[in-house]
Amino acid sequence: MIKLRLKRFGKKREASFRLVACNSTSRRDGRPLQELGFYNPRTKETRLDTEALRERLGQGAQPTDVVRTLLERGGLIEKTIRPAETVGKAKQAVKREEEAKQAAEAKAAVEAEAAAAAEAAKAEDALQREAESSDS
Repeated sequence: MIKLRLKRFGKKREASFRLVACNSTSRRDGRPLQELGFYNPRTKETRLDTEALRERLGQGAQPTDVVRTLLERGGLIEKTIRPAETVGKAKQAVKREEEAKQAAEAKAAVEAEAAAAAEAAKAEDALQREAESSDS
C-alpha cells in the first residue's frame, strides 16, 4: 500500500518535512517513491505538487493524519469528520452538560443558603424587637 507521509530533514530542533509517497512498510526517512511537496512547521510554509498528489490519491494512496490536514488546507481533498472526532466531541458535550448541571446545582444551593440566612436574620431581628418592646 502506498502512503503519503512526511519525511523529516533539516538541522536538529529545526525540522522541515518533505511530503512523499512511499511504501507503507518503508522507514520514515527511507527512499521515497516520489516527492510531492514541502512543509515547514516553524514558518507554516507549505508547497504542494497538486497534479502529482491528485494522481497518487487517484491510485489509492492513503495520507497520514497530518498529511490529510495539509491536503485539506491546500484544498486538494474535502474536509471530512473522522469517527474519532465525533466521539471526542460527543464526550466533550456530555462533560460540558454535566459541568453546567453541577454549576446550576451549586448556584441553587448557594441561593437556598442565602435565603435561609436571610430568614434567620429576619427572625432574629423580630426577636430583638420583641425583646426591646417588652423591656420598655
